[in-house]
Amino acid sequence: MKKEFYSNGKLLLSGEYAILDGALGLAIPTSYGQSLHVTPTTSGFLEWNSLDENGKVWFAAKFDLDNLKVLSSSDESIAKTLITILLEANTQNPLLLTDSEGFQIETHLTFPKSWGLGTSSTLINNLAQWARVDAYQLLRNAFGGSGYDIACAQHNSSITYQLQNGEPIVEEINFDPIYKDALYFVHLNQKQSSKEAISSYRKQEFDKTELVKKISRLTRGMIKASTLSDFESVMEEHEAFLSPILKMPPVKKRLFPDYFGMVKSLGAWGGDFVLATGDEKTISYFKSKGFETVLPFSKMAL
Repeated sequence: MKKEFYSNGKLLLSGEYAILDGALGLAIPTSYGQSLHVTPTTSGFLEWNSLDENGKVWFAAKFDLDNLKVLSSSDESIAKTLITILLEANTQNPLLLTDSEGFQIETHLTFPKSWGLGTSSTLINNLAQWARVDAYQLLRNAFGGSGYDIACAQHNSSITYQLQNGEPIVEEINFDPIYKDALYFVHLNQKQSSKEAISSYRKQEFDKTELVKKISRLTRGMIKASTLSDFESVMEEHEAFLSPILKMPPVKKRLFPDYFGMVKSLGAWGGDFVLATGDEKTISYFKSKGFETVLPFSKMAL
């Protein structure tokens, strides 16, 4: 019998790299995500097709069901990554691939994969649902990372996320500010590698205790901000605090020094989406700079 699973995409509004070291982060699940469709067959193979938001296949592979060896693939690197996840899922649930003599699997994204909303995390959470295993453990053993993206995949409201002794503490919150119509997400036309960004962060030397304390305070400030002005102050302080630690200029200073609102990096600095405050002129400003993807908060947030 065919099985279907779905997971939400993610955006981290505060916390960035500090979330890896135990800082409190604010994250939102997005209205975009990815589904997984599993159809049993009698082929003796695990046949895989990944479809983009337009229904076009962007990755295809065929694996031997007995040992998960790659028999054919359109991208060797992606096939290897997929094997890593499947082997880990099979380790956690050795009965996973014994349900059928073969499988036809399809994934369907509802956002362009260049957006960085969680192509990997939505896949991992969907596979964990299918395999009936712990998604956080699957992520940890296959990839690493804080796991906030898994929490977003599983929750349908804004969340705070914090690692305590390596375990995720997730709390659903109602982040629905009265000034949400002044919030926009702008894509920077490039995807940032989370792995590389985390690796670079790990090489920096700084007071981690102070970092966690400060970022956690800023996250609480972001949640409590009752006016747009208060929210912008927190955004600015967050950028100014992380900039010397990451040895990177804040994104507004680097790309949008003449912009009338505030701009904050989200997640891995240097790519994917940024959060901007503004008004009806915001979209035309960013488009005039060559940034065509500008989504209002209400369209992006679930």
